[in-house]
Amino acid sequence: MIVQKYKDMLKGKSVIRQLSEFATARGAEIGYENVFDFSLGNPSVPTPQKFTDVMIELLQNHDPMELHGYSQSLGIPAVREKVAQSLNKRFGMQYTGNHIFMTTGAAGAIAHAVRCVTQPGDEVLTFAPYFPEYQPYINLSGAVLKVVPANTEDFQINFQLFEEMLTEKVMAVLINTPNNPSGVVYTTDTVRKLTEIMAAKEKEYGHDIFLISDEPYREIVFEGTDAPYVSGFYNNSLSCYSYSKSLSLPGERIGYVAVNPACTDAEYITNMCAQISRGTGHNCPPSIIQLAVAEVLDLTADLSVYETNCNILYKELTSLGFECVKPGGTFYMFPKALEEDAIAFSEKAKAYDLILVPGDTFGAPGYFRLAYCIDTEKVERSLPAFRKFVREQYPQRISC
Repeated sequence: MIVQKYKDMLKGKSVIRQLSEFATARGAEIGYENVFDFSLGNPSVPTPQKFTDVMIELLQNHDPMELHGYSQSLGIPAVREKVAQSLNKRFGMQYTGNHIFMTTGAAGAIAHAVRCVTQPGDEVLTFAPYFPEYQPYINLSGAVLKVVPANTEDFQINFQLFEEMLTEKVMAVLINTPNNPSGVVYTTDTVRKLTEIMAAKEKEYGHDIFLISDEPYREIVFEGTDAPYVSGFYNNSLSCYSYSKSLSLPGERIGYVAVNPACTDAEYITNMCAQISRGTGHNCPPSIIQLAVAEVLDLTADLSVYETNCNILYKELTSLGFECVKPGGTFYMFPKALEEDAIAFSEKAKAYDLILVPGDTFGAPGYFRLAYCIDTEKVERSLPAFRKFVREQYPQRISC
């Protein structure tokens, strides 16, 4: 007999993927250039040329077994050491290669991190709005995800509700900053207060509470934004990273877990990750990609287009009457819908070939997500569609 819980999951297909598929089908009818598809967070800028050059050099001049054979379970030692050195230089940490575990993207990193610090039945807290795939990431590990309701004033943390929900059953807190879907970056004050509360609760309950920081958008931070490195504030922290966004390499599935050297049992955790891989299948990410990324660790793609797109959309949408916390990074924006039901709002937008993701799936009903990782030219062409949509569907919100 097949397993019912996975069969049941077929009924809950990702709303984001459904909308992306709709956009693709609509594009086949009218030309995809005429569909303003803000559904999918797929990087839209090219990978740095140096990464391509490194790949070519590796393929032309290196032993094929080195490039295409299995790496060690923890990742290639020289790559892990370079990652550690880069983090230390940038953030003043004390990592060694022994604190780095190479993974298949941030999803693989979270899969390992949560299994290192929770057992079935333990609770993990996260904060709305949150990436909806956290539900299967956590719940299918045997732990139980609990969501702290959103602070919609600024999408920082609702600390009152957080303290109420931080019970003795909580063994980990999962945060995502810069945040998908809001684009908000937790400030130094927010991170400091969060970690102070967690440290006090560790002492009160007499057990560790780990902070798992999901950081695939760490490099996409806009000018003037306060963007602290989370692990610098809390000993029991695990940083989960992906190069998907910084280097525009989502299809290569490469990232890591960085174990804070000051955390409890730090010397065991990366080796535990290798054992967890035996049960999850997230083992041995591609050797050639590890080697190539190691040569461009401190580079990024040209990420400036995302801030440009953000500014264009924010100015237009707020002029049309939308309420929106301005993003400090990522390539997402999370405005409040012009009616209470964001699902109905997003459905109406389809008639104008605007593909918007309702916030219900992110734990924040009444809002919608825009993934503006598209060409700036297309962002600009979407503005008349937004104006027409608002003018015809919500005339009371606009005077033009």
